[in-house]
Amino acid sequence: MTLSKIAGQFSFKGDCLDIKPFGNGHINDTYVALCSTSEGDVRYILQRLNSRVFPNPIQLMDNMVAVTEFLRKKISADGGDPDRECLCLVRTLDGKNYYVDDNSDVWRATKFIENTQTYLVAEDREMFADAGRAFGQMLSRLADFDASKLHDVIPNFHNTVSRYDALHKAAKADKLGRLEGAREEFNFAVEHSYLCPVIVDALGCGAIPLRVTHNDTKLNNVLIDSSTKRAVCVIDLDTVMSGSLLYDFGDAIRVGCSTAEEDERDLAKVDFDIDNFDAFTRGYISGAGASITHEEAELMPISAVILTYECGMRFLTDYLDGDNYFKTAYPEHNLVRCRTQFKQARLMLDRIEEMKNIVRKYS
Repeated sequence: MTLSKIAGQFSFKGDCLDIKPFGNGHINDTYVALCSTSEGDVRYILQRLNSRVFPNPIQLMDNMVAVTEFLRKKISADGGDPDRECLCLVRTLDGKNYYVDDNSDVWRATKFIENTQTYLVAEDREMFADAGRAFGQMLSRLADFDASKLHDVIPNFHNTVSRYDALHKAAKADKLGRLEGAREEFNFAVEHSYLCPVIVDALGCGAIPLRVTHNDTKLNNVLIDSSTKRAVCVIDLDTVMSGSLLYDFGDAIRVGCSTAEEDERDLAKVDFDIDNFDAFTRGYISGAGASITHEEAELMPISAVILTYECGMRFLTDYLDGDNYFKTAYPEHNLVRCRTQFKQARLMLDRIEEMKNIVRKYS
């Protein structure tokens, strides 16, 4: 089916004039549809979900519908604008929240949120802090949502114990003979395996609550107002699942507090930006408010180490397994990525007491 026919399955206002590729996402195929109405032009986001990454796209959509409907009610109750502060799904002509085409691909559409943009890198620390506020506010608004009702669209996504087991399996197989060249990194993973059960066990014994988590808390998953530069809306809800806020906080710090790219070869350029940590923590805690428990706050600093360590293990596992998951540009790409993550984890551990003091300052 053509894109125009796909677009025609949704309840777009007016006549669809043009459909173009949009954004720089690597998972789903994303387009922007321009429609003409008597009141002016209207834009929509049209997406084909990647069934290879998300083998159960209908479950993904069930999660997205449940969470956005809940959020929109909360935003309205707070006196906000749900059409601007939350993704708004557009129904199909027969009233569904998604469309399945002739190839069994699943498509969805959302209203385009105008006068916003995304950033890969924050213009300043206040922008990063405000992104933290947006993620924290999302956590707060979903505090009384029953997270157990959500599908695990990617099972064990942040189960660090499972990630460690997968690394050992790949190392034992060593099917490409790469282990010897990655022995230092593998040893680092083994030496720091005490990190693996910290969050998993805290969830399992009920020390910290099961929550709705975003699971991809990068800066570019927050729409920023083009005029005010303030955070407007959290987007990319594909990996919304049940989990711990420590997953979201830790991963945001992993990405946002590194001074180098994820695949920087020169490890001398990799440093941990403690001022960015302070900014995001301030924003996140102000947005979440009293939703964060004492036990969660105590684990927030080490969660940044755990999520960074976990990501490094994932890169190393993929390297040993033959680069089947992450896209690579050269044979050692995943090993290089692993090294940046493990260096960052070491730097965080060196400053863990400072990180604890920052969290306590804002809690």
